[in-house]
Amino acid sequence: MKTQWNWGRPKTAAATMALALGLGGLAVAAADHLINPPATFKFASPDEPASRNSFAPVVKKVLPSVVTITSARMVKTGFQGGEDEIPPIFRQFFGDQGNGGGQPRMPRQQKEEGMGSGVIVSPNGYILTNNHVVDHATNVTVIMPDKREYKARVVGADPKTDIAVLKVDAGGLEPITIGDSDKVQVGDYVLAVGNPFGVGRTVTMGIVSATGRANLGIEDYEDFIQTDASINPGNSGGALVNDRGELIGINTAILSHGSEGNQGIGFAVPVSVARSVMDQIIDKGKVTRAYLGVMAQEVTPAMAKAFHETEVRGALIGDVTPNSPAQKAGLEKGDIILDIDGKPVNNSAELRMHVSLMTPGTKVNVTVFRDGAQKTLPLTLAEMPSETAKNEQPESGGEDALEGITVENVTARTAQQLGLPAGAAGVVVTSVDPAGKAADSGLKRGDVIQEVNHKPVRNTADFEAAMRNAKDSALLLVNRQGNTMYLAV
Repeated sequence: MKTQWNWGRPKTAAATMALALGLGGLAVAAADHLINPPATFKFASPDEPASRNSFAPVVKKVLPSVVTITSARMVKTGFQGGEDEIPPIFRQFFGDQGNGGGQPRMPRQQKEEGMGSGVIVSPNGYILTNNHVVDHATNVTVIMPDKREYKARVVGADPKTDIAVLKVDAGGLEPITIGDSDKVQVGDYVLAVGNPFGVGRTVTMGIVSATGRANLGIEDYEDFIQTDASINPGNSGGALVNDRGELIGINTAILSHGSEGNQGIGFAVPVSVARSVMDQIIDKGKVTRAYLGVMAQEVTPAMAKAFHETEVRGALIGDVTPNSPAQKAGLEKGDIILDIDGKPVNNSAELRMHVSLMTPGTKVNVTVFRDGAQKTLPLTLAEMPSETAKNEQPESGGEDALEGITVENVTARTAQQLGLPAGAAGVVVTSVDPAGKAADSGLKRGDVIQEVNHKPVRNTADFEAAMRNAKDSALLLVNRQGNTMYLAV
């Protein structure tokens, strides 16, 4: 008997099981959906205003006024025309310049290109930048924010402050708003705008880290605003603006310790200085500076104590230039200049900068500390002759301890050798122990000590007696290469 299999039931059972499994899967999925609902997103409304915690409005205001500057100059790199440079077949046309015969060798020149930034300061095409961006350039091009390019003319430059003024033949430009750098305070927000490394206009943010930075050896006249806003190569000549978009400085230098990039210490020329220089360049074609005719030093705590001054302030006069405004007005060695026309003088660099920004012929009142009291002297500033510029350099003073030095009397011969006037008296330092305190503080071999605590020193006996009376403190008047300065013990 042939057995018949009923395939229908098994198929129905399998379908029923599959359906059950499917319904079970749906149940599991539903449970998972309840436990882990699908992600939902919230999108900003196109009408929702942007956050006000942004410098975007300030940047939008400033960017049209900041330009890129390219410059080209020819530099000498050696001589051309040696045998190794001219193929033999051509030497008959150029002469055998490599072996000393024929025509003289000509200097080899190479085109050097640079890039920096600039700031539009007037709608008719005047632009502020750094002198080092365009120095000795044979071709200067200004690239506007909209990519237009203009050949620029260097109206004038002042290497002593590293400021230059350019002019392009264009109108309707968007000048930046010039602020007041004298009101800048440490901690203020600032933005640095320029073209670092040639990548394109870039904005960085930071704060004012310090003001009145000087004696850095970057420029002859220094009164920098220091900032931690990133400043890199290519930022030179660009804008440093406050949180209102007002120009407060021209970015100039960085402290990099050998690296090529920003280390968090950048410097900008205050716009008050840049504007003074710019106005003179545009009006007169050159910068004219006033001068007092003094060699100023820093007042250290030891010097203040030696002069019986209760505060460490002002600028100490170490020497007075003959026939200068200072000498004519009665300023003397040992005077501490406290203010000019009521504006306090905090240090020698500030004095020098403040006077240099004045116009020659200006009448001022100078307040000094002398013999334990204040005295005000009127004087008229003169124009700084180029030969006196060196004498206006602030000399660094320092504390001194007379341990480890030897001295000798000044003779007619040594006076002549040291550039001292005939009949000059004093003792000349013949040796200084490099491990002693005197060397650490600045006393040098060849210095002539002329006074100790304001008492003249004519010879070694006077010097030894004065030092015995000085006990643990002394103030020395030292003549160094024809100029006098003070050293405090």
